[in-house]
Amino acid sequence: MPDKKNSIVNTRVIIIQKLYGKFFNKDEMALVMSFTPEEVKSINDAVSSRIALQVYQGLFKLNQRTLKVEPLLAKKMNVSDEVMISMQAVNKWFGSFHVLRDINLTVHKGERIVICGPSGSGKSTLIRCINRLEEHQKGSIIVDGSELTEDTKDIEKIRAEVGMVFQQFNLFPHLSVLDNLTLGPIQALGLDKKSAESKAYKLLERVKIPEQAKKMPHTLSGGQQQRVAIARSLCMEPKIMLFDEPTSALDPEMISEVLDVITDLSTDGITMVVVTHE
Repeated sequence: MPDKKNSIVNTRVIIIQKLYGKFFNKDEMALVMSFTPEEVKSINDAVSSRIALQVYQGLFKLNQRTLKVEPLLAKKMNVSDEVMISMQAVNKWFGSFHVLRDINLTVHKGERIVICGPSGSGKSTLIRCINRLEEHQKGSIIVDGSELTEDTKDIEKIRAEVGMVFQQFNLFPHLSVLDNLTLGPIQALGLDKKSAESKAYKLLERVKIPEQAKKMPHTLSGGQQQRVAIARSLCMEPKIMLFDEPTSALDPEMISEVLDVITDLSTDGITMVVVTHE
């Protein structure tokens, strides 16, 4: 009959290795062995919830103490004092429905935050107000020093600096993957076709689907389409990335491939805002 104590120890080691993606030296192993069964369960829950671990947390905290083993998948955020997004007393109505009520939000350069809440709570409306896809009726929104008003030039300037990934991908169905990526840089940034395609291939390589460049969107899986959407946003070299429920339309087995891409982006220092109900 297996020794119960050794079985618990082995389980701890396996779980913590999953969390940090590494093997441990003597000192780190001592720390792993000090975890109580309750702490191990909390860690295991976090491992299962890769969203919480890899995307939305700069450091993984457990029972009010920060683990001393540096995670490989959850790096510290390099946040500056520069404010990229400022929302002050923002209000938004749909008819008589008051969807956003006196919202205050400050996001600094390099910061990565998540807005989490149930469906219908106004998360997507809030994030769509940041690039004026939805118009707020009261309060102020300032993005990278420019206030969102009815001035079309300000709106165009902000949209040029803000990339957005939608829940339903929103790829152009009549264009190939490559053409989806090159359209913006050619039309908005003035790049020639060769330069735009070179940039597109590099980004498709980064999101791990370069072989899909010539295909049409409808031939791709949901996870692949979402990665194309991320690459398309990156082609515009945005200072800010907005993710509107980026995994909610995906099958469970496809979620991790999109999260891996988002996690990789988080190491670039891009300011990121993610909304989710998960």
